[in-house]
Amino acid sequence: MGKCMQGYLDEQFMELEELQDDVNPNFVEEVATLYFKDSARLINSIDQALERGSFDFNRLDNYMHQFKGSSTSIGASKVKTECTMFREYCRMGNAEGCLRTFQQLARQAGPKETAPETLGFTKYPPAYLSPEASGKNLLIGANFASAASGYDDKAALLNHAIPLYQQVEYYKEYKSKLIKVAGSKQADTIIKGSIYLLSAGSSDFVQNYYVNPLVNKFYTADQYGSMLIDNFSTFIKKVYAVGARKIGVTSLPPTGCLPAARTLFGYHEKDCVSRLNTDAQQFNKKLNAAASKLQKQYSGLKIVVFDIFTPLYDLVQSPAKSGFTEATKGCCGTGTVETTSLLCNPKSYGTCTNATQYVFWDSVHPSEAANEILATALIGQGFSLIG
Repeated sequence: MGKCMQGYLDEQFMELEELQDDVNPNFVEEVATLYFKDSARLINSIDQALERGSFDFNRLDNYMHQFKGSSTSIGASKVKTECTMFREYCRMGNAEGCLRTFQQLARQAGPKETAPETLGFTKYPPAYLSPEASGKNLLIGANFASAASGYDDKAALLNHAIPLYQQVEYYKEYKSKLIKVAGSKQADTIIKGSIYLLSAGSSDFVQNYYVNPLVNKFYTADQYGSMLIDNFSTFIKKVYAVGARKIGVTSLPPTGCLPAARTLFGYHEKDCVSRLNTDAQQFNKKLNAAASKLQKQYSGLKIVVFDIFTPLYDLVQSPAKSGFTEATKGCCGTGTVETTSLLCNPKSYGTCTNATQYVFWDSVHPSEAANEILATALIGQGFSLIG
């Protein structure tokens, strides 16, 4: 079990992993998804009960009994401990203790911080090129990502982003620095035990292929996607050689539903741009096939492709089901083309005052409220990376 998971998941979760086989390949994901949905329901019920002012300790204890049971079944040991404390306060009639414990519990298992808190993260790894990425801070990892970068290194350079090949070089450099801080043996343990997340591809298509005649006139979307997949495979092989073993990669989202795509390619149609969504789905099939092939080729390698297409598409198609009122444009500015922090920030002209009701923050990025829902949908898929 990785260092970041100690005290958060116990042996019960490992037993669930053992039940996953070829007959039930998605068993852990399905159980985790049900757990998070049930957790959100119970937290909401407890929150409403606490807001009434006069505490019904028996009802609160009943809710928490259910929560403890589901947490025990999935092996969420830290959440289970908080549930036990809450129930003890209920039995003593200690309202202040109940409130304090519930706040702690909600931070760990509530929808706003489901993904990082449940996985044991208390802070994010620093950007590798920032001053914070030094000394003991290197022990919690580093962020090598660059906005507008992707699998196409030429496109990244045109967008003034750090290309993927350079990010790999920074990763190698990071390992060398880590060895100086932690020693060779511990550094090797950290490198192999860490979880690596890769999110790329959207900018390659939306900000390069579809708008660059030097590319789309010579390659079909399918051919371009195959080129990107080759670059993805090369990337995996390079980081594997350095020591990475647990890698999560996001699929393409429904690019045809992004506000920017609607503006540029939708020709004022109300629906998503189906052609772009079809391209994204074809790319995602190639990505899953490549990931499966690489896992068979390289010993100890685990790759999880996080399906972000389905949950985001569902949000766009049925926003009201999740409490949203706008899914065709972003909150920031006009919501149709703005993406950069210069054009898109809370003070930008036209920015909405109710961002929680928008699926998108700007013309390409989901809002924080939408990301909370997406995180809950995705986290169950990634449990196989733990261990």
